[in-house]
Amino acid sequence: MNNSTLTRKLFLRIAPVVVVTIVVIAAFAFNSATREINNIYDAQLIDDANVIWSLLRHPLEKKAPDRGAKQIDDIDFNMDNQLAFNEDADDYADAHMFRAWVDGNIRFYSSTAFLSDVPQQKVGFTTLTYGGDEWRIYSLPIPKSTIVIELGEKIALRETLVSNILLNLFFPLLVLVPVIGFLIWLGINSGLRTIHGLVRQIRTRSPDDLSAIPVEDLPRDLLPLGRSINQLLEKLGQSLTLERRFSDLAAHQLRTPQASMKLLLRMLENSDNDQERQAIISDLVASNNRTIHLIEQLLRLARVSHHPLSPKSVTLYHWVASVIAEFGNIITSRELDVVLDGDETVEVKTDESLLRMMVTNLLDNAIKYTPVGGEIRISISSEDEYGRISISDSGPGIPPHEREAVFQRFYRLNTLHKEGAGLGLAIVADTADRLSATVELSSSRSGNGLQVDLRLPLS
Repeated sequence: MNNSTLTRKLFLRIAPVVVVTIVVIAAFAFNSATREINNIYDAQLIDDANVIWSLLRHPLEKKAPDRGAKQIDDIDFNMDNQLAFNEDADDYADAHMFRAWVDGNIRFYSSTAFLSDVPQQKVGFTTLTYGGDEWRIYSLPIPKSTIVIELGEKIALRETLVSNILLNLFFPLLVLVPVIGFLIWLGINSGLRTIHGLVRQIRTRSPDDLSAIPVEDLPRDLLPLGRSINQLLEKLGQSLTLERRFSDLAAHQLRTPQASMKLLLRMLENSDNDQERQAIISDLVASNNRTIHLIEQLLRLARVSHHPLSPKSVTLYHWVASVIAEFGNIITSRELDVVLDGDETVEVKTDESLLRMMVTNLLDNAIKYTPVGGEIRISISSEDEYGRISISDSGPGIPPHEREAVFQRFYRLNTLHKEGAGLGLAIVADTADRLSATVELSSSRSGNGLQVDLRLPLS
């Protein structure tokens, strides 16, 4: 069972996004800081090279006897006792060097400079590895001379600076992330307060309270949810009303045949001769059959709303022929002329068991109300995106003003046939709704009788 709350789910989705965003920002900050520091330090190398050239200009331009390279202690990047002013500066003490070249030979150099085995570097910026460290070298050629001022700086100096900057930012962020997480949690709880209130309203209601919930104060995003809940409550209320009405009507309809059977049983008990007893038994059998038929219709009506749909393709012509065959005995006994014609290739996609229930009720009504020796015509066709089953009989028909009312439960026409329960067409109407089908009643082509047109979506 999943006990995770909506607040926790939202937090677990938002928090990683925030963390990833911080990481991405840190990556951009690292690249940006590295680029800017490299630009600044490269510019500093250029400035330092020009400063050293200004300091050593006269000795380098002076034509002195070749006495080899000379270390310059006056410009020593070790900084000696100057480090006492700032103990942290010791990390950068040996990170710089310079060499001054004349005619391809080193004339002056610092104590931190490369040995003579490292050749003069090309003009501009270069990167090389010396003594296990990477160096950034800037070579400044002096115009109209063979003098080159070479200034170097360890790249680790720049990397250390970038790392220190990011570390100084990282520790505040490390403290800030839990604070951000806590604020996100509070924000989610605050945003879901309306939903919690909505849930509380529904949870605290009694089972009989199906009134609409107030949606005026709901946020715009929750209005569809609130309205959908109200629609559901309205439909549920209508459904419960119909069920109560159906239960009352069913109880009333069942009470009549039961009272009749009770009366017949008493008459049977007090009967004086066999002829009277046989007549009473015959009435008992008929009353029992009507009761069984009513119960079957009630069960079918209940089954329509709860039956799980299993749509599949059905070839209407051959399928309807098999349904007609089930009524073979009664058709023969009543000498009815039943004709099936139309398109034998029409296929619809529907639930076969519900379709059988619907067509069986329509055929049962047609057979019941068609006089002995009458005609029933069933036609199969298709139009647009629907397959059509037309059932036409030669019975008394249904007056136009009653064709809508006959789909109501327990509604019966004022005819000679009183044995019906008034549920057949109600079952047809409910089943048609489940199958996205339509049912239309009209007069038959012959002018007398009833025609029922049933339309179902094609496969």
